[in-house]
Amino acid sequence: MILIPAIDLKGGKVVRLFQGDFSKEKVYGDAPLTYAKHFEKVGAKRLHIVDLDGAKEGRPVHKDLILSLVKEICIPFQVGGGIRTEEDVSSYLEGGVSQVILGTKAVEDLSFLERLCDKFPQRVIVSVDVKGEFVAISGWLEVSSVRYLDFIKRLNDLPLFAIILTLIERDGTQAGIDLERLTKALEVSRHPLILAGGVATIEDLKLLKPLSQKGLFGAISGRAIYEGTLDLEAALRYLETPS
Repeated sequence: MILIPAIDLKGGKVVRLFQGDFSKEKVYGDAPLTYAKHFEKVGAKRLHIVDLDGAKEGRPVHKDLILSLVKEICIPFQVGGGIRTEEDVSSYLEGGVSQVILGTKAVEDLSFLERLCDKFPQRVIVSVDVKGEFVAISGWLEVSSVRYLDFIKRLNDLPLFAIILTLIERDGTQAGIDLERLTKALEVSRHPLILAGGVATIEDLKLLKPLSQKGLFGAISGRAIYEGTLDLEAALRYLETPS
């Protein structure tokens, strides 16, 4: 498995939210390119970029900024936040983004997701954002009536690159991982999974690393890296060491 640093954008700045709450943000600066270059330099294999304003407004807000970052960085980017149309997807992929992340639109319109996967196989990631047992949408501002395990099963036959399982109650809290819901998701998914939410220490990675044999492709971490509770270089070295 790999560790994927997160860069969340709000108002052009790098921020982290607490449990997805837009009123509880911490700003880490206004230089996302500096962070992206640093993460690449120390050995990250992939970056996770989220347009938080886009997720809230339902349209890409930071597209130009994100595409400018892509031109400066060689490692793959996965980008989400407010991507709701085929035009949005095409413009990101044509601009050099490796994979686009769909959340709300994938839940609300499965036929749209199917069309995109047919047109862009292995270029789409679905973010299954979970609160309790249900999928959240609209930048996590609403909770749907769709159970997350049922939704993951629906995705099994699509040519996705991966599924991101975001555990909202853990996101931005540095509270540690929730193995129970992750394990259940791994059991029902035919796609590689990426965990987001609660990945805060090397100890968390020690719990996750064995799950790579069961389909865990990676783990996303943001606040813990910025706050220093997770040493990115040490974490990358650990994950690259054979078990």
